[in-house]
Amino acid sequence: MNWLELIGWTGSAVLVWSLLQTRILRLRAVNLLGCLILIGYNVAIQVWPMVGLNVVLAVINVWYLRRMLATRHDEATYQVVEVGVDDQFLAHTLQVHAAEIARFNPGFALRSEGERSAFVVMKSDEVVGVVLSHAEPGGVAQVDLDYVTRRFRDFTPGEFVFRRSRLFTDRGFRRVVSPPGMVAPYYHRLGFRRQGDAYVLDLPATV
Repeated sequence: MNWLELIGWTGSAVLVWSLLQTRILRLRAVNLLGCLILIGYNVAIQVWPMVGLNVVLAVINVWYLRRMLATRHDEATYQVVEVGVDDQFLAHTLQVHAAEIARFNPGFALRSEGERSAFVVMKSDEVVGVVLSHAEPGGVAQVDLDYVTRRFRDFTPGEFVFRRSRLFTDRGFRRVVSPPGMVAPYYHRLGFRRQGDAYVLDLPATV
């Protein structure tokens, strides 16, 4: 096998690997990489139909990537729906994703006492994430769960709950605290400050 064939096999392997990705952003990015490698390979061996095919696929991937990146912080694309903590749809969502929730939020247990809030982040009719919290003394909203479904793991949909601070300030909260011990937290990108093994967001005072 010469070096040119190796490039061709590498491009094919990357393309196949992309189809195994469960995260939609990563799938598009890896698929684009595979297409670019195969474009170079097929140009080198002058197989023009395959060049054309991979050029078209690359353009499609670029279009989707630009669209996803442009709307990842768009409140018109992602909606926050408040639900009851005893809502059956919420219970079903937590059950379906129980294994993943345990992986990224070790120690999570649904609380049954005190003042609790539940928010589901949606994209159209698809569940993107779930945020659960309960009230602590001193105007603190303690987040119990901030979970993102696998397809949207490369995004930060929980931000739509925290950016809409009135969801908390209207309830008298002055501070939001992230779940302790959360795996791969992203709160430093949302204006939270590190405090011990958690992150804290000080909310604006209500007028």
